[in-house]
Amino acid sequence: MEQLGLDGMPRRLYTCTPSRLNTWLDCRRRYRFTYLDRPAPQKGPPWAHNSVGASVHNALAAWWREPYDRRTPVMAAVLLTNGWIREGFRDEEQSAAWRDRAREMVSAYVATLDPGDEPVGVERTVATRTSVIAVSGRVDRLDRRGDELVVVDYKTGRRPPGSDDARSSIALAVYAIASSRMMRRACHRVELHHLPTGTVAEWEHTDESLARHLSRAEDIATEATGADDSYREWAGNAGAGRAKGAVPAPRREAGAGAPEVPPEIDRLFPPEPGPICSWCDFRRHCPEGRAVSPDRLPWDGLAETPGSSGLSPAQGRDGGEDRPAP
Repeated sequence: MEQLGLDGMPRRLYTCTPSRLNTWLDCRRRYRFTYLDRPAPQKGPPWAHNSVGASVHNALAAWWREPYDRRTPVMAAVLLTNGWIREGFRDEEQSAAWRDRAREMVSAYVATLDPGDEPVGVERTVATRTSVIAVSGRVDRLDRRGDELVVVDYKTGRRPPGSDDARSSIALAVYAIASSRMMRRACHRVELHHLPTGTVAEWEHTDESLARHLSRAEDIATEATGADDSYREWAGNAGAGRAKGAVPAPRREAGAGAPEVPPEIDRLFPPEPGPICSWCDFRRHCPEGRAVSPDRLPWDGLAETPGSSGLSPAQGRDGGEDRPAP
């Protein structure tokens, strides 16, 4: 159902993913670069740790699509090798070393799974809406345990997540709510499976805690909507063409730098300078971020220290999909 504005006219729902909501919280300038500026400012080079994470996620999804009798650790290793993403590594030697590490990781992980325990969904898109937002996202795995559903999110980051990470994640809560509504089955439990260490961080939500997360998502959406509308009005007045479904912006060449915006618009999307800026895809377009954090090479996110079990500073896709490494 659409929300009514002050003039009684239907107000457009804020359409988003959990990643968009988290980007607004993390850095509003990066939010503008990612979701509003069109064409978007040119990103930096791909990150090796993102290649590792994506390769692992893809292999695990493909493993569940195999026939039952082929769901073996060996098959997981084969799928990882065949789908290995080479972008961002220093050279072929480094890429091959991390491919072998990731292959061992997925093999060890699937050895702990029951290949006959068919998930309800793998890489399943779930969605729900309220009077304020229409939110959707992709769940790594959706299990059925007893009479309830369980949201499973894979993590490949350097730091093993804890129960507080599972409890506080807006993305996991939204996935639980959307899954429950779509499948008409209760879903309160969310889990973060950290493949490098084989640990599981879990949280059992209540209906009340899930409602609080959804309310928080609506609050974020309300804040972002106001800024989006101001940007849209400015961009429209600047003479941009209005592409269906996209926020108009002044015409620029694809891959160009960030557009110059007037101060009143820039103030709506301030940067949040900090250590995370080293890992931002749009770092080159943000002088504030460059001033407070060092440059990073594309492979610096890999855990290269002897005996390290983690893969990168990124915690994977927090419903996250496209969040940079912390």
